[in-house]
Amino acid sequence: MSSDNRIVRRFTALAKERRGGLVTFITAGDPDLGTSMAILRGLPKAGADLIEIGMPFSDPMADGPAVQASSLRALKAGQTLKRTIGMVAALRSSDNETPIILMGYYNPIYVFGVKAFVAEARKAGVDGLIIVDLPPEECTELLAPARAAGIDLIFLVAPTTDDRRLPAVLSHARGFLYYVSITGVTGTASPAIGDVGDAVSRLRHHTKLPIAVGFGIRSPDQAAAVASLADACVVGSALVSRIADHLDDQGQPRPGLTRSVLAFVGELSRSVRAAGRTAPA
Repeated sequence: MSSDNRIVRRFTALAKERRGGLVTFITAGDPDLGTSMAILRGLPKAGADLIEIGMPFSDPMADGPAVQASSLRALKAGQTLKRTIGMVAALRSSDNETPIILMGYYNPIYVFGVKAFVAEARKAGVDGLIIVDLPPEECTELLAPARAAGIDLIFLVAPTTDDRRLPAVLSHARGFLYYVSITGVTGTASPAIGDVGDAVSRLRHHTKLPIAVGFGIRSPDQAAAVASLADACVVGSALVSRIADHLDDQGQPRPGLTRSVLAFVGELSRSVRAAGRTAPA
């Protein structure tokens, strides 16, 4: 990976600071484009080190109820893949440093057109892609144009990914490795910290890529514990749940929604930064 890659630069900086990073996830366009954009613009200042933006899809099979609902809210409000890419471009007008990763499913990309999607994503300032239903054996169609554009394809590994399977995943992985800390869908259970530590230790024997841990991290204490063991923790369902909690009966944002979400990100960030690192990078 080139030295001017934002993901590389950010994880290098985190290592120098001797702390794990905070990766935040929101669904693009949830609950509407304006509110979602306001949250997105506020995330770096609130303490997000990297940002994952969910590309809404009508059948998000890997996601639990909270993220599924956020995707449906966004689609109902008119969010499209083109609008999602536009949100990245809008953020880049004021922030050229925070790594941005688009996360979602392959169907919307396929419909958009792979080459057109990669070209627009690169122009907007996307740094990485996490396509949860695209295994390494089937990724060639997206991998080649993404790599040519300097966009990292980031892969998931799970507690069920054994040492025989890892080489296939790592052969194409760039940016960082996303460790799914639980079996199941997002936001439905919390990881056992001891198990996370064991898993991260095992993965470090197989790759020099940074390791981010997600799925089920819901509180500042959990985020701090995970970030102290891994290179970053990922918080998603807890953020989209907070958005849902601040909607009225018609699904419209109540006053203070954006402020509440960003305040929670601030709490997460302060805990992660205070925890430092308890395990070697």
